[in-house]
Amino acid sequence: MGRIDPESLGQLKDKVIYINRVAKVVKGGRRFSFSALVVVGDENGHIGFGKGKAAEVPEAIRKAVEHAKRALVKVPVVDGTIPHQINGHYGAGKVVILPGKPGTGLIAGGAVRAIMEVVGIRNIVAKSIGSRNPFNTVRATLNGLLKLKDSESVSRRIGKNEEEQQGQTNESA
Repeated sequence: MGRIDPESLGQLKDKVIYINRVAKVVKGGRRFSFSALVVVGDENGHIGFGKGKAAEVPEAIRKAVEHAKRALVKVPVVDGTIPHQINGHYGAGKVVILPGKPGTGLIAGGAVRAIMEVVGIRNIVAKSIGSRNPFNTVRATLNGLLKLKDSESVSRRIGKNEEEQQGQTNESA
């Protein structure tokens, strides 16, 4: 999959997930800086996350947004939800994401909720298991979302067109 150009997507929405004050101990005392974790998306299936670190919070957020724009990926979104159930994991963090019927809403917590909002998913049930570290939770969620397959890509892979796929599901009913 090629690189996605952020300028071609139009308006990108960014959401700050976590800001942390970090300290470096030097001879004269402590030097404080801030790290920020941000996700960006166009609410139409494109998402990226980034980390930034600077002496001031706004500068850390700006760096994180720039990093996230360089790391955009495409996620299949079907009618405001995902095509099928997925499990994502990164380190000790695990995320279980289930598709929801229209009207379910966004049932997810913390970092997972922020990701679903900026990617454009409106009906979903998600549970974060294991690590409470927001960095690992974000990576576990993106790991799961990147495993998603839409019906068109599966049909292409197995060598059937969309009409044949629809015909088989109608015959079995």
